[in-house]
Amino acid sequence: MVALLADPAAWLSLVTLTALEIVLGIDNVVFLSVATGHLPAVEAARARRLGLALALGFRIALLFAISWIVSLKDPVVSPFGHPVSVKDLILIGGGLFLIWKAVGHIHEEVEEPVLATARRAAPSAFAAVVGQIVVIDIVFSLDSIITAVGLAQEVAVMITAVILAVGVMYVAAGPVSGFIARHPTTKILALAFLLLIGVALVADGVGFHLERGYIYAAMAFAAAVEGLNILAKARREADRRPD
Repeated sequence: MVALLADPAAWLSLVTLTALEIVLGIDNVVFLSVATGHLPAVEAARARRLGLALALGFRIALLFAISWIVSLKDPVVSPFGHPVSVKDLILIGGGLFLIWKAVGHIHEEVEEPVLATARRAAPSAFAAVVGQIVVIDIVFSLDSIITAVGLAQEVAVMITAVILAVGVMYVAAGPVSGFIARHPTTKILALAFLLLIGVALVADGVGFHLERGYIYAAMAFAAAVEGLNILAKARREADRRPD
């Protein structure tokens, strides 16, 4: 361990891997914010904490099963001559789940606001949200750990990077959820982001890789435009207030 701390290459791997884990964690933070948006404030905060704890647990557990993770990339079936691995099937399933959830939430926001309110009050809402978080955590954890295995050789470095990244996610999840709650129009933007990520996961599963950087850049541009709209709306409301 002392030798590892004195190794510049290990520190470089830690910084690089932590940065990538934080970027990969953006998807998880947005999903947590959207999924818990239907819950009362206290339960939403509890669900976010539980979700991030699960994310950390899944990632650390998978790091101790690296050989099994690597084996998931081996083809198990070859429909139409295209090899498909367990990892591909997980990505396809997770992507379809994200698409289903994003489309369902968009439909609620646009067409069925009364139904959305009723679901927020349902006693089983907390358990349902936690269950959804568990499913998505498994998918995102798999993607995260495969990235970690490719960038670092020491399990200690991987675990440290994962802990740091989840810590950043924990700090960011609350403010992101609060921002979405205060500005309802941004929820549609977040749902569109999840829809794109779902499509990207399905594409990866069937062998067509979509570079995440392009998706993040497009969503960052859309978020910047939405930010300008929010500022313009706030300025108009301030102008209408009597002196």
